[in-house]
Amino acid sequence: MNRMKHLICVFLLATFGSFSFKANAYTERDMLQKAADETTLKNVLVMKQAWVPYPAYTDRAAWDSLMGPNKQRLIVAGEKLLDYKWQLIPATAYLEYERTGNRKIMEVPYDANRQALNTLMLAELAEGKGRFIDQLLNGAYMSCEMNSWVLSAHLPRQSSKRSLPDFREQIIDLGSGGYGALMAWVHYFFRKPFDKINPVVSLQMRKAIKERILDPYMNDDDMWWMAFNWQPGEIINNWNPWCNSNALQCFLLMENNKDKLAKAVYRSMKSVDKFINFVKSDGACEEGTSYWGHAAGKMYDYLQMLSDGTGGKVSVFDQPIIKNMGEYIARSYVGNGWVVNFADASAKGGGDADLIFRYGKAVESPLMMNYAAYLKSLSDKDGIPSGDPFRLFQTLLSREELEGMSADYQAPGYSWYPETEFCYMTNKNGFFVATKGGYNNESHNHNDAGTFSLYLNTTPILSMPES
Repeated sequence: MNRMKHLICVFLLATFGSFSFKANAYTERDMLQKAADETTLKNVLVMKQAWVPYPAYTDRAAWDSLMGPNKQRLIVAGEKLLDYKWQLIPATAYLEYERTGNRKIMEVPYDANRQALNTLMLAELAEGKGRFIDQLLNGAYMSCEMNSWVLSAHLPRQSSKRSLPDFREQIIDLGSGGYGALMAWVHYFFRKPFDKINPVVSLQMRKAIKERILDPYMNDDDMWWMAFNWQPGEIINNWNPWCNSNALQCFLLMENNKDKLAKAVYRSMKSVDKFINFVKSDGACEEGTSYWGHAAGKMYDYLQMLSDGTGGKVSVFDQPIIKNMGEYIARSYVGNGWVVNFADASAKGGGDADLIFRYGKAVESPLMMNYAAYLKSLSDKDGIPSGDPFRLFQTLLSREELEGMSADYQAPGYSWYPETEFCYMTNKNGFFVATKGGYNNESHNHNDAGTFSLYLNTTPILSMPES
């Protein structure tokens, strides 16, 4: 053991001795803005939702094929919600956050309602007989009646600084963006059956999405995650691609004026460029592996939608940094469920296999696609994610291709991230060492600069924090 500690110390000294400890590596790449300007967008945008790669609600044969073995499971899940009681979120549930710091009082009924709406949408798409339409109508109507879709813990970003929704101001957070995107998909698929019952509901949905997502997105430069007012030393984290991907869905699904849509899409490109500029060129996710799916992963979602919405004319999947950001998740896998867990990240969990596969295919990374096939071989092959409509629909499109791949993933023997200052090495004797230099002004950082972890046969046996 003494010899092992000595070797580790020698390694750390040799590695950390070359570190530069840059506090910020923001680089003005602006690759999206270089790919297309607003005028170009007007010429390449695919209008009136013709970009959507999923069947129309009435195309039952196509949905049967797309759902595959998941069809009956989704229908059964929807049947359990035919008598669901949509939950009221009282003012005191919002106020609880500022009174005690408890956010769950508000989030539990909020999440239950949103999940019910999502599940009912999938059930109706799977079955197509109209059994779930009334409940979908109830959920959409109730959602429009809410004053805000923002989570109570994020409402203090209002000018009032309070956790109760202020009807005078709409902001966009992770919750409202996701809720808006879900409502946009419900409107897209079910506007016609809703209109047969009463067209007021579809009109109210459009009004709610416009007031809560489209208008504030276009008119508020001070939303921090958009990074338009970013200053050196400040952090741009996963909120940027996450919120932008949700907003882009809303615009592509709801806005049919070409000039307005081009202006909105270009604004989103300028904002996401800020995130890509902030990420170091080595592509490592400084927030840790647990956040990859909502950092680089959400950036991929955004880029895929942008490519689809422009008929493939606006795409940066060929850029090395985009590939580097994707491969980080595959390179950070130790084995047996263990992952390198610097920053505020879990030590377990390999990631969303379907998302990793799609990202890997887009950037032509065999490493990512093979890793995804390996993860899929360990999980329920008929399972599909819930809660995020875009990812779920995309998973249905790529399901058969991923399941047809052989699981021949092998972890790289060496991964070096010179700017983020991560280094992973493994050998034939089963040792895997992960080291972190870096600095502590990182998103979700836990003052873990200068730490390392040692694994033997995929099991963690030693971790040394900076002291």
